[in-house]
Amino acid sequence: MHWEKALISKTSTIQDAIETIDQHRMQAAFIVDEERKLLGMVTDRDIRRGLLRRISLDAPITEIMNSSPTTVPEGMEHQQIINLLESTRFRHLPMIDSKGRVTNIVFLNDLPHTLHRDNWVVVMVGGFGSRLRPLTDDCPKPMLKVGNKPLLETILENFIQYGFHRFFLSVNYKSEIIENHFGDGTKWDVSIQYLREEQPLGTAGALSLLSEKPKSPLIIMNGDLLTKINFHQLMEFHVQHEASATMCVREYDFQVPYGVVSMDLEKHEIRQISEKPVHRFFVNAGVYVLQPEVLSLIPSQEYYDMPTLFDQLIQQKFVTSAFPIREYWLDIGQKDDLIRANGEFAYIFSNNTE
Repeated sequence: MHWEKALISKTSTIQDAIETIDQHRMQAAFIVDEERKLLGMVTDRDIRRGLLRRISLDAPITEIMNSSPTTVPEGMEHQQIINLLESTRFRHLPMIDSKGRVTNIVFLNDLPHTLHRDNWVVVMVGGFGSRLRPLTDDCPKPMLKVGNKPLLETILENFIQYGFHRFFLSVNYKSEIIENHFGDGTKWDVSIQYLREEQPLGTAGALSLLSEKPKSPLIIMNGDLLTKINFHQLMEFHVQHEASATMCVREYDFQVPYGVVSMDLEKHEIRQISEKPVHRFFVNAGVYVLQPEVLSLIPSQEYYDMPTLFDQLIQQKFVTSAFPIREYWLDIGQKDDLIRANGEFAYIFSNNTE
């Protein structure tokens, strides 16, 4: 894609910027005026921060853009550009001329599909899938077909797309079906090992089964999620926030089906009536990034969930961050979710189909 397509006007909305970022490989949009003078820059990180602040996607891009971005002056030597990109942790920066006009976008050629990430990925696939019975009577939930393949296979291929190659599957219920299908990962040119739970250990407890400690942050994901999360951006977000633990969160809307009455309870007076108000929350999306040292807090061979781990980290003043998901995300917990997933799979995951 030509770099000029990453340029947007100051009248663009946040939604316009999202569409621009998702369509090109630079993972940023650059705001310019009519003469192509640089006014600002917005990255995926800026957009996710805006989502956490509940800024509308229809709001002007100027509300979240960095109006003083780092730039590359024309004529800068190649090695100096590389040093600048590495020191700022950006993979893309605008090149400007003496009048402040954008003349190019320079970026490191380490896109998600060419990266080789040594970060481990742990997928929790040991649940009983009780809410999906009788479909799960003879088949573990992650092996149910979504589209033309098991759900877990789509999860694996999504990670491989971003350069991950070392996987651990935490198994329990009907684990032989999962192990027979995936083996050691040779079919996908990756390494797959199994964490075998003799009893359910929860979404964090199974990490105590790792035989060694990783040397870099690891991703943990529930095995019943169908999502298009950009794992490259997730890892950058985690590193940039210097977090000990990052939790992916999803906005959830709940509409009260009645008129809500606000009262002065002492005087028994009605102060306000809100007709069927909508409450918005951020909910746990079942995807996490942990620093290696966090694993020492997880008890061995005991049931222990991720929310409990995060509560402990917060109490002990560790840095915990929230990564807002703006991509497709679906928790396949019930039959209706599975029906929806199959209906949407071909469109959402067209590049994963054979």
